[in-house]
Amino acid sequence: MTSPLLTRTRRREEARPALPFLGDLALPLTRVHEFCGNARRFLALLVAARTQGPVFWIAPSWVPERLNPEAAQRLVNPGRITFLDPIRAEDLLWTMEEVLRSGAVPLCVADLPAPPSLTAVRRLHLAAETGAAEAGTLPLGLLLTPGDGGAQGIESRWHIAGDHGAEGRRAWRLDRRRARTAPPKSWHLLPHKGGFRLQDLTDGP
Repeated sequence: MTSPLLTRTRRREEARPALPFLGDLALPLTRVHEFCGNARRFLALLVAARTQGPVFWIAPSWVPERLNPEAAQRLVNPGRITFLDPIRAEDLLWTMEEVLRSGAVPLCVADLPAPPSLTAVRRLHLAAETGAAEAGTLPLGLLLTPGDGGAQGIESRWHIAGDHGAEGRRAWRLDRRRARTAPPKSWHLLPHKGGFRLQDLTDGP
């Protein structure tokens, strides 16, 4: 009996380099991820603290809320952050696309008023891959969206919200709601020895 020429084994994709940002949690590089929830900017700063070099932070010029450098400096040197404030809605994602394509910075954050379209997200992925190929860097893109988010085509979606307790206890609930290579999971994020630690909530509080 002869052996078949073809098998049904599935070829594994090569693992992408990733940036660890909390414990064992990591974000694949040269991809775009979505952070949502009322503490999404805080989570973006935690990621920025794990990178080196400049960070570009894009936000609409017409939105009054701005990242507070005094509060941000507890997590990352605000001198590393370059703020870009496009005056037109269509320029928000165009700016991020150009930054990722240039490969000039390791991290680009876009603070958006609403989730982008699938086509826009695909363009951002391609731009990050181009930046990696042509500039030799591994850029990472973060989309900050209000509420529960909902951007299509993103590499992963994370929801984070304050879950503070009595007597000034600081805590957050972090949910990995979508990821291409990992299942949904939930944690408590707690201050610990000048940093933060994760407490697994998947099996119950």
